Amino acid sequence: MNSYTAQQICDVLQGTILGQTTQNITGIEEITKASATDLTFIGNRKYAKLWADSNAAVAIVNDNIELEPGDNRVLIKVKNADLAMANMLEAFLPPTPVFDTDIHPTAIIHETVSLGKGVQIGAHCYVGKNVTLGDGVLLYHNVSVFDDTTIGAQTVAWSGTVIRERSVIGAQCIFHNNVSIGADGFGYRPADDGRGLVKIPHIGNVVIGNAVEIGANSCVDRAKFNSTIIGDGCKIDNLVQIAHNCVMGRSCIMAGHSGLAGSVTLGDGVIIGGSASIKDHTTIESGATVGAGSGVLNNVAAGKTVLGYPATDAREMLKQWVALRKLAK
Repeated sequence: MNSYTAQQICDVLQGTILGQTTQNITGIEEITKASATDLTFIGNRKYAKLWADSNAAVAIVNDNIELEPGDNRVLIKVKNADLAMANMLEAFLPPTPVFDTDIHPTAIIHETVSLGKGVQIGAHCYVGKNVTLGDGVLLYHNVSVFDDTTIGAQTVAWSGTVIRERSVIGAQCIFHNNVSIGADGFGYRPADDGRGLVKIPHIGNVVIGNAVEIGANSCVDRAKFNSTIIGDGCKIDNLVQIAHNCVMGRSCIMAGHSGLAGSVTLGDGVIIGGSASIKDHTTIESGATVGAGSGVLNNVAAGKTVLGYPATDAREMLKQWVALRKLAK
């Protein structure tokens, strides 16, 4: 069990300490559930009123929030309590599962595979022909990596992940359980005789940059031709669909249940809210935000926030909702 004094926590965060406590901290908890051995945080003034009744001995607090620490309690003032809490969560991070052997004997690894230093491959994994795994790649149990795929150093794939043939994966990526990378795109056309659908082959691949994280049960389809591309630093939630030939810039965020139809282009730093849907061949330029549950049918300019279905300027949409409520009364 990790244990820290209030002063040690303050030193890590480079904050300003107010008050004193003899209590060591062994965990992190939200302010209403914290015990005397827990660290909590206050990143918004609306939670400041909860501090008086909290059992927490130490709280990380935004430096623009005025509070008194109280008896045998400590406040640590920082510029951004949310970011500071992220740093402390790292300090309390439990260890990940440990392999008894680097390469489990039940793993199937083709003789042409290139393994970097420190690669670990769990039970019942499959690694196909001409695959390259960089230094420190970690494949948990039941991961499949198909032929001619390259995976960069320190990338981690959790159980159930399938990486299809010809994919190019960067370094320090994280793929959570049951991620699908490189499956066929969704492409069909009516048959000439009108009696069925003709499947369109997808001969491209998926290219994923460095430090990309993809949540459980999300799918990134390979391109019809050329590549489906996810830029460096993108963070993708659980149950997200990214269709064939999409191109995502750097550091984009997609929340759960959102989806990109085919050939969507996102600039850098685009944020897609939960359950939002983006029409095919749409461009959302850098810094734009799409509100949760929205349906984007047209291009979105850089830095703009859109909301609703069909999505439009967020301020305009909010005015429309207010007008409708007034009309109903």
